[in-house]
Formats: sequence, C-alpha cells, structure tokens
Amino acid sequence: MSEKPPADEAAGTAGGATPPGAIQPKPSNWNLPNGLTGLRILLVPLFGWLLLHDGGENVTYRFWAFVVFLIAILTDTADGDIARRRNLVTDFGKLMDPIADKALTGMALVGLSVLGELWWWVTIVVLGREWGITLLRFWVIKYGVMPASRGGKIKTTLQAVALCGLILPLLQLDGTLGEVGEVLWWIASAIMAAAVAVTVLTGLDYVREALKLRREGEAATAAGTSTTGS
Repeated sequence: MSEKPPADEAAGTAGGATPPGAIQPKPSNWNLPNGLTGLRILLVPLFGWLLLHDGGENVTYRFWAFVVFLIAILTDTADGDIARRRNLVTDFGKLMDPIADKALTGMALVGLSVLGELWWWVTIVVLGREWGITLLRFWVIKYGVMPASRGGKIKTTLQAVALCGLILPLLQLDGTLGEVGEVLWWIASAIMAAAVAVTVLTGLDYVREALKLRREGEAATAAGTSTTGS
C-alpha cells in the first residue's frame, strides 16, 4: 500500500503550487539575504571610521566599532542561512557575499595593523591567502566549484572571535578592568595565532584541491575530445 502524501503537500499541489520535482522559478536579487549582504558592505566604512577614530585611543568609539563589526558578522551568518532555507540563493549573492566578508575582515586587519595592535605580517598572510584562494576558485571554475571546507569554516570562526577581542578597547581600560582587559587581549591574540595557522594550512589544502580538480577536468576534457575525434 502506498503512503499518502502529507496534507500540506497534497493541498499545495491541488492549489496550483509548484509540485515536487518541478523547476523552481529563479529567485529575485531583491531579497532579504542580498539586503543583508548589502548592509554588511555599507557597514565597512562606518566600522573603519569608528576603529581608527582618535588613533584607536577613544574607548567609546572602539566599543561602537566592536558593535558594528559584531552586527556585520551576524548578518554574514544570517544571510546564508535564510538564503538556503528559503531557496533565495542568487548569482548576486554568490558573488557579493564573499566580497563583503573579505572587505569587512580586511578593514579590521588593516585597521588594527595601522593602529600598531596587530603585526603587519599577520595581515599580509591572512589577506594574501583570502584573495589568493578567491583567484584560485576563478582559475578552476571551468572544471568545477571548490566548496568551503570544514577547515575553512573553522578558520573563519577563529578569525571572527580573535578580531572581536582585538577590536574591543581592552588595552585602554584602567584599574582592575585594565588587568582583566590585558588577559582577554592576550587570549584574543592567541586565538588569532591559531587562526593564522589554520589559515595557512587550509590555504595549502585548497591549492592541492584546485590542482587536483583542474587536472581531473583537463583529463576528462581530453578524453571527451579523443572520443569525439575517433
């Protein structure tokens, strides 16, 4: 005996809704996830201004820089979840979401280095890896798409946590709070060190995967050409 379809599915099909297996209409670029991505891009210059105001010595501005950065990070999590859950993934979102992420992270890294609170070599290594992997994706896009790896997601989380700690005015606090702030700053620095290590390791893994993907793609193309010509 065959199972009956769920009541809501049966009702939706009878009512003219798109049945299971049918081609779904392409979602519009004007949707909530893309709006959140756009908001994140607009927050980048505001965040940079707050972070660099008064040479980073103003506690109030540093705190608000942290708030803006945190909001931007939360929109990054939200837009992807909403897009997948509501089937609102668009080409615009695929293009602009990583750009927004790299702009936000880049502003934080460069800003902290300008303030002398993060070594420039850390900023160069992290940003070099981020943009290098982006170019690598374009290099192999003809043969396939390299999805984000589990290590890449861990790297992103470590970077976000470390940057939140370094953006806070932990070294500008006084008294007992100053002692606590210094401890927290060292913890954030340790997390950043872990993030840099994972960044380098995952970057090497992406290079290996890209070379493998391109090699397999070229072999498949050559085999197809040989078959066609025979």
